[in-house]
Amino acid sequence: MNATFWSEGWAEFRRSPVAVVALAVVVVIVALALLAPLISPQDPYDQTALDLMDARLEPGSVGSGEYVHWLGTDNAGRDLLSAILYGLRTSLAIAVTAGMAALVVGTAVGLSAAYYGGWYGAVMMRIVDLQLSLPAILLALVIVAMLGQGVPQLMAALVAAQYAYFARTAFGAASAERRRDYIEAALSTPLSGGRVLWRHLLPNTLPPLIVVVTVQIASAISLEATLSFLGLGLPVTRPSLGLLISNGFQFMLSGRYWISVYPGLALMVTVLAINLVGDQLRQVINPRRRR
Repeated sequence: MNATFWSEGWAEFRRSPVAVVALAVVVVIVALALLAPLISPQDPYDQTALDLMDARLEPGSVGSGEYVHWLGTDNAGRDLLSAILYGLRTSLAIAVTAGMAALVVGTAVGLSAAYYGGWYGAVMMRIVDLQLSLPAILLALVIVAMLGQGVPQLMAALVAAQYAYFARTAFGAASAERRRDYIEAALSTPLSGGRVLWRHLLPNTLPPLIVVVTVQIASAISLEATLSFLGLGLPVTRPSLGLLISNGFQFMLSGRYWISVYPGLALMVTVLAINLVGDQLRQVINPRRRR
């Protein structure tokens, strides 16, 4: 993948105004998440800064902190805008970290299975196929139930639920590259198998993996939100978007819609924007379309 590949890819990507807007939204969301401690009027993790008298204030209300709660407050008295920004920070950090870990594990499994083949490749891919036949949420629920609640346990569940997608993609791309002349030529030299695998085969299987990682990060955000909504994800002291939605769900029918609706909108916009970017990347990198 040289500079020409990236320049042509960016030119192709810009042909979709929707994808460009979605990419801008993703950049803004990431920036807001990274700058949350600087721009949030309140630290939702600081229990001493919370006042129960501020609980469930309507959007635009002024609380005991003498600042405007533009999106209202939740049932614990947290400023909802601050909680959403910190929730985005938490959800994105977990999703990106788990996605990268799943990418590493899945790529290693898929590449090694395609390179070595034989009984090893057949066994590894049957394990991957078996996992792909199970719903990701079901597998994550089982793992979290076994390991318990917490950030490491949640990330382990996300990695275990997602690595198979990377493994299958890497295997398909690497199997096609494995039969090409440049790989056979590299194998005929004194280069070690590992060097051929990581220096020659891996770089040429990255384009489809880039698409998968964007989609799986969005999937990880949704999966983490689902587990947190069910009370099996992050602890209550570490609010994520799913936990914020769960906290306000009981108040939906009492007119205090904002406690769940605004975190839900933040989650929806984030996942939708990432998926739109991933969909355009799929069109750009699709080899049939680029011919």
